[in-house]
This record gives sequence, structure tokens and C-alpha cells, in this order.
Amino acid sequence: MKKYLLALGLLMSSGVLTSCEKFLDVNTDPNNPITATPNFLLPGAISQGIQQQMFTALTTSYISQYIVRRPALASTDQFYLSNGNSTNTFNYLYFYSAGNGRYVIDEGQKEGSPYYVGAGKIVLAMTMAHATDMLGDIPYSEAYQGAANYTPKYDPQEQIYAAIDKLLDEGIVEMQKPASANLRPLYITSPSISGDILYKGDVQKWIRLANSLKARQLNHLTKKGSYNPQAVLALVDKGFRATADDAQLQFEVAVAPVTGSTNIFGTTRANFASAAFSATYSTNIIKYLNGSAPGATYPGVTDPRFPIIATANSTGGDPGVGGGTPISAATGNATDFYSSWYARDLGYFEVITYHELKFIEAEAAFRAGDKTRALRAYREGIQAHMRKIGVGGSNAVPAVTFPVITQAQIDAYMASAAVAQNESQLDLKRIMEQKYIAMFLNPESWTDLRRFDFSTDIYVNLRYPNNANPVLAAKPDYKDRWPRRMLPALTEVQYNPQNVAAVFASVGAANSDDYITKPMWWDQQ
Repeated sequence: MKKYLLALGLLMSSGVLTSCEKFLDVNTDPNNPITATPNFLLPGAISQGIQQQMFTALTTSYISQYIVRRPALASTDQFYLSNGNSTNTFNYLYFYSAGNGRYVIDEGQKEGSPYYVGAGKIVLAMTMAHATDMLGDIPYSEAYQGAANYTPKYDPQEQIYAAIDKLLDEGIVEMQKPASANLRPLYITSPSISGDILYKGDVQKWIRLANSLKARQLNHLTKKGSYNPQAVLALVDKGFRATADDAQLQFEVAVAPVTGSTNIFGTTRANFASAAFSATYSTNIIKYLNGSAPGATYPGVTDPRFPIIATANSTGGDPGVGGGTPISAATGNATDFYSSWYARDLGYFEVITYHELKFIEAEAAFRAGDKTRALRAYREGIQAHMRKIGVGGSNAVPAVTFPVITQAQIDAYMASAAVAQNESQLDLKRIMEQKYIAMFLNPESWTDLRRFDFSTDIYVNLRYPNNANPVLAAKPDYKDRWPRRMLPALTEVQYNPQNVAAVFASVGAANSDDYITKPMWWDQQ
């Protein structure tokens, strides 16, 4: 686990960056500096970049059917989306993370600190990749011009993918330079922490992150004739080596004036506590985990992760139907979801992990016809996730003690019917269902669901929502009845309406509900 100070990143992205030399100059505000060195800008770029994906997860976790609304109402799990759902996905790239990250690159180049240039480019690529995978076409060629252009055009996603790949390659080149080529260290601890709050100056982990991101993006292209699984595998070989490489945000105790440094899924921020909008687990995920649940995917096999991801009493609900485990009097409106290991106030949010990379490897190897490698990676992905979340620990509110997953439990599960035992048993369904479990709440799962057209041959527990958005439900083809993209951000609708209209026209969308059904570039043959 990479523990770093979210509060530090939040503060550094808010403008409190360095002191001004001329405190007595009445024309210079010492509390509002106009310049900063890259070590004070990088923490904000990192923390806000990871938070971008965290905010997206508030929407995609419903579409991916990890969670559902406890009361049945016209909401996200019934595919009623709004421009507000995607505002943070967009704004945390352009106004927060890249707002710092572009200056990290520029200042690093000016002062001769290539590691900062490399980190800035890798973070920019990471946040752009997430934005385009959720939104489709996004601004790039005309972006980041400030007052010179408040209405940048939207570039085609294929061009965005090429720009992301180029940024990652350039970031790797910078990170491969010797430490002696840098004016300042990438990670600084005295007199205060600054610089690389993600990997604490380990440039090899940054290089592995960049290659893992490249593998993920290339594996999105499975519908394209150009898809090359061997190229994906070559990148996997240069990617994460262990869970210690995971790119994740460690939540921190809130310290004034920062109030949003705890888990967005946790009790302090209370996004799921109200009676009207409380959430619970979906029956989709519960059927994978609990072998005793009605309709269990593998009857009689209970995943040792069940009481960690959920609770031993969680029953789940279906989208548009609601239900789930009854709320106890002790917790009031706090759903059983708050008892999840993933909802710990001081847990962390994962962007891309070693266990995800093993499932990418398993899929690519399977498509390449190398079932021996596919089986090995698939089984390692399962075990890596179990080892990561099965370390025990507790949460304060609600009071939960998480069980330790023993090696004996791992061995028993790995020998069970829920896991492919040999190459003949392995197929894409097996790979993707275990990846789905291990990627709990991660927005990347929505990308996988779209790549497989929400197929119930792959995701056997998916349920089309009851009383779903009628525009989507009326589509003649099943695959077109599911959301394929988020709407443009509300800020763009308000301040860049002409280019938003151009994006709607480019996909032939009649209205917002129709727009979200349009597959983006990588989602088309």
C-alpha cells in the first residue's frame, strides 16, 4: 500500500504553493503566489488525478451492477444519467489534475528535472485515458490554452488514444534518465513532504505504471481488427511485478480546511446513507461470492472474500427493484455497504493494480492461443487479490473487523468449482468473472462490460433493470439498451455548448438519452 497524504495534494492544488520573497511588497500577495517549483505541484496532479476516477465510480458502480439503489426509483441503476454525473470526471482532468500537471511538465523542463517531466506526462496520460474511456471524444489539441481559448474543440477518440500512448512513451524516456540529470529529487521529505507522493521517488515503479497503463489501453481494442494480443503481453512483461506496484490513493483523516480526504464510499462522506438514496450490493456480485445465495453462480462454493467485500448477511438487490439486507436499528439509514472493506473511511482507492494486470495478461494470452500462460495469469490474479484484501484490519464506523484470508482458504477456493483447474476449463467467461470480482467498484469494469456488449454468456448474473430508462429499453438490440458513454460535463454544456452540440451530431444522437447508447471508437468493430 502506498500511503500518501491526500490532504497535502488537495492543499497544493488549491493555490497554497510557496511563499513570496517580497513580503513587504504591497503589490505582491504573499498568500497567492504566481510561480512554484514542480515538487509543490506534482502532489496535486497525482491526488486530483486519482480522485477523478473515484468520483466517476459513484456513477459507474451502478451501471456495472456492483451496487443498486435500495429504494426503487428512477436513478442511475436504471440508466437515468445526467450531465452532473460526469462533471467531476471532466473537471478533475482539465481544471484540477492537469491544471497542476501541465505546470509540472513545463517547470520540470525549465529547471532540468526530467523525473518531474516524466511523472507529469504519465499522470496526464492516466487522467486523459480515464476521461476518454468514460466520455468518448474530449478536448486535447486546443485544450490548456487558458483565456486564449475557453471553447476548445473535441478531438476524436482515436487521436486521443494516440496522444495518450505518446505521453506514456515520453514519460518512460524521462524516467529512464539518470538521477544525476535532475536538479531536484523526485521525492522530498524535509522540511516537508513534496514531490512524488505516489511512489516516493521510485522511478522504476513509474515506468512499470506507464507500461501497465499502455497494456490496459491496448487491450481495450479487442473489437478492432488491429488488436494484437502479443503487443499487450509485451507491455505486461514490462508492467507491474507485485501488489506493491499498485497505483492507489490512501485516504486520510480530514484536516481543516480539507474535508474530503476520507473515502468517498465511507460513512464520513455519507453518499449512501440517506433513506432516499441509500445503496446496497447487487445480487449480481453476491451470487458470485456466496455459494448459498439463491441462484448462486457456483452453488456450495463461498468465496473467502465474501465477508470482506460484503458482509456475511448481505443478500443484494436487483436494479429497479431495490431491496437488499434490512437496515439495522443500530446503523439507522447506513446501508450494509458501509461494512465493506472497500468502504473503510481510511481505506484507499485503486486506479490500476497488479491483479488487474494479471487478468489483462490472462485475456490477451487466451486470445493469442497461449492457454498455459493464460491459466497461470488468471490464477495468480485471483490469489493476488485475495492476498491484498485478506490481511485483516478493522473499520471504526460502523465497527467492523475484517477476517484474515488464510492460505488454506485460498488453496481450498483455488481447488473449487469456482476456479478453472486446467486449460480445458478456461475461457473468457472464467477470466472476466474473476476480474469483475477483483475490480469491485473500479470504473474500468464498465469498460470491460462494454467490450463484451454486456453479454450474459460472460456475465451470467447481469439483470436488465426493472423500469429502465424507456429510451434505452426501447432499443431493438440488447447491446444498445445499456449505457455506452457518459454525457458531456455540465460545465461544458454551459460554457462550450457549440462543441458539445458538434459531438452529439457526430454520433447522430437525437437527445441525451440516445447519446449515452452510442458506442465510442474503441467500442465499435
